[in-house]
Amino acid sequence: MRYSEDHKAKTHQMILDEAARRFRRDGIGATGLQPLMKSLGLTHGGFYAHFKSKDDLVEQALQHAAAKLKASLALKTGPEAPLSELISTYLSPQHRANPGVGCPLPTVSAELGQRGQPSPTTDELINNRLASISDKLSGDDAEEKSVLVLAAMVGALMLSRSVSQPALADGLLDTAREQLIKLVEQPAD
Repeated sequence: MRYSEDHKAKTHQMILDEAARRFRRDGIGATGLQPLMKSLGLTHGGFYAHFKSKDDLVEQALQHAAAKLKASLALKTGPEAPLSELISTYLSPQHRANPGVGCPLPTVSAELGQRGQPSPTTDELINNRLASISDKLSGDDAEEKSVLVLAAMVGALMLSRSVSQPALADGLLDTAREQLIKLVEQPAD
């Protein structure tokens, strides 16, 4: 059976979409290639027509997730929106409840570190996010504050996803959101 010229590109994109969702939702280690391909109606052997290895898929899926996140945040918060809007969006119950479409950092950062396989895509994602946060801050300590803001957002989201008590999960997000907004809205010295 002959496939159309764009079949391979469409299949590649379909695999990337599903892998990016599963890596963010379940983690890299918990996402097996065979179940991933089977869920898409594809064979495990067909994977290698698209990717050199699982590590190649991880890198491309992280790039894909980062690009989608950037586009999504741009639509939700816009370049002129205050930093408090980004913080509120990131530390929302909706983001917590939908890890498969959210920021990959809370799910994959610890796992990449534990595997001893840091990712250049994670470097780029973190550097871009730090720059966008820093650009919205004033004062000589904007870069330092941006590190604190990003680390607190990722950590609070990760912790809120890990607890079973809804009140505790909400409290982690609410407190982090309130304190970060207070921090970023302080006048510069």
